[in-house]
Amino acid sequence: MSLNDLSNNSTAQWLALLRAPNYGNRKLLPFVEAASNINEFFTPKSFPVALPDKLIAYLQAPHWEAVENDLKWLEKPNNHFIHFKHPDYPTSLKEIPDPPLGLFVCGDPQLLKFPQIAIIGSRNASQNGHKLAYQFARDLASKGFCITSGLAIGIDGEAHKGALKAGGKTIAIAGTGLDRVYPARHFELAHQISKTGALVSEFFPTTPPRAGHFPRRNRIISGLSAGTLVVEAALKSGSLITARLAMEQSREVFAIPGSIHNPRVKGCHQLIRDGASLVETSQHIIDELKPLVTTLYHQPPSETSTDLNTETSNRSSIEHLDPDYQLLIEKMEHDPISVDKIIEKTGFTAADISSMLLILELDNHIEALDNGSYQRLSTD
Repeated sequence: MSLNDLSNNSTAQWLALLRAPNYGNRKLLPFVEAASNINEFFTPKSFPVALPDKLIAYLQAPHWEAVENDLKWLEKPNNHFIHFKHPDYPTSLKEIPDPPLGLFVCGDPQLLKFPQIAIIGSRNASQNGHKLAYQFARDLASKGFCITSGLAIGIDGEAHKGALKAGGKTIAIAGTGLDRVYPARHFELAHQISKTGALVSEFFPTTPPRAGHFPRRNRIISGLSAGTLVVEAALKSGSLITARLAMEQSREVFAIPGSIHNPRVKGCHQLIRDGASLVETSQHIIDELKPLVTTLYHQPPSETSTDLNTETSNRSSIEHLDPDYQLLIEKMEHDPISVDKIIEKTGFTAADISSMLLILELDNHIEALDNGSYQRLSTD
């Protein structure tokens, strides 16, 4: 691609901007929010606010060679770049204090907007911890949640595997560029995730693993998710960092308790003392998450059904639902129907369908069947 082509390509311009030296997400965010078009950065006289002189100087001669390498990665099948103003950029991330201004995705970028639960924990987990992470992920994925984690050995890996076993969706947030897999032992797992889920990173291709990358990765795990479940964690661990980030982002935090003599769960006990919810079943998580699910991913279907602790009749009328939800239920009729068929009948996106089906199921208007299809429960 010629220099002229690069300088007029919006994706190349975004990549060049994010490569500006000494300008991270926090420094660039006010300028990105002020701009109506990425091209304005490269015509600073038309920019709505004054840009720093150093940034202007860099944008006159960006690192185009590095950008070309990024574009070569993006040319490969299933690879995507989602910038801050892209329609596929998740609104859940825009609400955190330090959102990434660009995300590299290998897999389905629509999953970024799916209702998500993060499952994290110790790399050196016990056999019981592995089992719990797998079971919770499988159960929650079967309910329609996308399981988000960090691809690490231990709890993270079991969470991804549980979601895949359920035939559900899972997102792995990496602390490296997506041209490599870290840890290497999860190469096959990462490949499976990329086929039906998504690998996600804010780091440019060829970026190696570095210690400072993983706390940055953790804020994305918690920021994408309505809630974060900590399965096992020591008192000093990255999982506690992620959990505290979730609290700062006004997201729910859940922890599984264990023996007071087990050092692997002392971090979970500390989180519970700090206000995290003690959970014993996946239903405990579901019962607390609906308000955040409706806020982060879609409008609630009914003004009167906002409390999961109040049973809503599964034979209730749909006349008070949001028009989109009414249309979805009407198109379902009364026979089991697949998600693909619902998308075909309604014209809604997969991301919208996912959140709507989840909320309708939580409200007892529909039922998820074992074969991945859905059944309408309302009779009117």
